[in-house]
Amino acid sequence: MDHKLIEELALNNWPALTTLLYDGWILRFAEGVTKRSNSVSPLFGSTLDMNQKIEECEKVYAANQLPAIFKITPFIHPADLDTALEQRGYEMIDITSIQTLKLDRLAEPLLNTVKILEHADEEWLEQYSKMDQASAGKMDTMVRMLSHIRTRKGFILLYHNGQAVACGLGVIERGFIGLYNIVTDAAYRNQGFGEQMILHLLQWGQANGATDSYLAVVANNGPARSLYAKIGYTEVYTHWYRLQKEGLPPSQ
Repeated sequence: MDHKLIEELALNNWPALTTLLYDGWILRFAEGVTKRSNSVSPLFGSTLDMNQKIEECEKVYAANQLPAIFKITPFIHPADLDTALEQRGYEMIDITSIQTLKLDRLAEPLLNTVKILEHADEEWLEQYSKMDQASAGKMDTMVRMLSHIRTRKGFILLYHNGQAVACGLGVIERGFIGLYNIVTDAAYRNQGFGEQMILHLLQWGQANGATDSYLAVVANNGPARSLYAKIGYTEVYTHWYRLQKEGLPPSQ
């Protein structure tokens, strides 16, 4: 598997509101909602002086009232960018595990009361906002971000005794279903509902042409990592962010 493909899919499937291409670097902006959509992805070859480029990125993000954040993957260009950022005082934050799963041996879900829609309706948005404790401002921006996804989407709600207890988003592209916005209501955690919801979402992905899945989970999130390991996900690489020292990080 070309792991760099996962990075491309993630850029497409959790989009920014606007992007700026700068000599092989992708600068993403989404009003501060998630680091993934408000950071530099230095994925492709570059020709200009690295330090000059870093300074220009800092100026662009400052002009947009955002700290400069760089997403550091095994595929960065140039390869010594992480060292250069560390020397400039950038802080390493949010080490993240990228994990994949083949969908040929999925377990059958035991709970069957689910709803999967291709567009986020008011109920999904309301339940996600409640479970994630997201502010109105964040939800407004996120709705616009979700509208920029150009491939097939599945917004899922899992119910227990008539109550929505878990929700998530799956996005299908090039045979992969990526998992995003996976959250369980705080009152129903550690009871297996997250696993049941994910199994339904993966079955939906498989029925719509996906053969593999990927996700990102913060490395120190023990409960989430245990859940994904139980389903069968395994780590393929890690990434992290470098945050400009005086900047304040947006939420993951």
